[in-house]
Amino acid sequence: MTITYADVEAAARRLAGVAHRTPVLTSRTADARTGAKLYFKAEPLQRAGAFKFRGAYNAIAALGEAERRRGVLAFSSGNHAQAIAYAGALQGAPTVIVMPHDAPAIKVAATEGYGAEVVRYDRYTEDREAVSRRLAEERGLTVIPPYDHPDVIAGQGTAVKELIEETGPLDVILVCLGGGGLLAGSLLSARALAPEAAIYGVEPEAGNDGQMSLARGEIVRIPVPVSIADGALTTHLGQHTFPIIRREVTGIVTVSDAQLVAAMRFFVERMKLVVEPTGCLAAAAAFEGIVPVAGKRVGVILSGGNVDPAALARFLAA
Repeated sequence: MTITYADVEAAARRLAGVAHRTPVLTSRTADARTGAKLYFKAEPLQRAGAFKFRGAYNAIAALGEAERRRGVLAFSSGNHAQAIAYAGALQGAPTVIVMPHDAPAIKVAATEGYGAEVVRYDRYTEDREAVSRRLAEERGLTVIPPYDHPDVIAGQGTAVKELIEETGPLDVILVCLGGGGLLAGSLLSARALAPEAAIYGVEPEAGNDGQMSLARGEIVRIPVPVSIADGALTTHLGQHTFPIIRREVTGIVTVSDAQLVAAMRFFVERMKLVVEPTGCLAAAAAFEGIVPVAGKRVGVILSGGNVDPAALARFLAA
């Protein structure tokens, strides 16, 4: 299935009046530090605390009524889990979420709080997709994966659509990268609305499968990476996301855990905003000069803010 900007526009119509049109924030300190004009799309302020709500709601809304009544299943370390649980509750769809044993407690609690049934697995010894397929077949549920799904990709693309509509043309757009749903959707919107912009995906240094895939021209699979960016601990890009990324992205770069912590500290101290480690990937690339941004108008996606308070305290104390 070919996914286009028209699908993003359709998602935007479904999400109108449901998803928050999150604010675009600026910081004179960040601008002075980078020599650029930075525009931060604040998805920590989205419903369920992350951009994932966009794709989750759109995917459930696109189902037939009978499918929604039977229910949906998702596998996720946290943000997609919460998003599917919340979106399902809003649309009357029962939800089952397959989550790893080491998922952040705050994300598990929120997922259950939205009414989902949580099924746990070991991310280091079990295949979450196999666990999910088995459950879905047993119960007749529709699987909505966290990134490799046309309606999820289209929904995620609405964040950059809103960003560019508010800021006007941008020179550079930086997007957090795990499995590629946000980046693929962002690329569809950016190429339609800001075709001259350079667009970079930013992933954790320990999990650079996207960077390797782009270099080799094929999907590269890696072992489960170890990083504080728990929302980007994917082992490979998707069959739907990779072709879009390969065709449209300017480049893929990586940042270290230490650089993520520094970015988290900046947002808390200077902008009074809680951003989870994964949500800081794109910003860290700008702050650390990994992507050259001086003299440019730069859009930065802050993808989520669902970090456990105790973990946040440990990060900031380090």
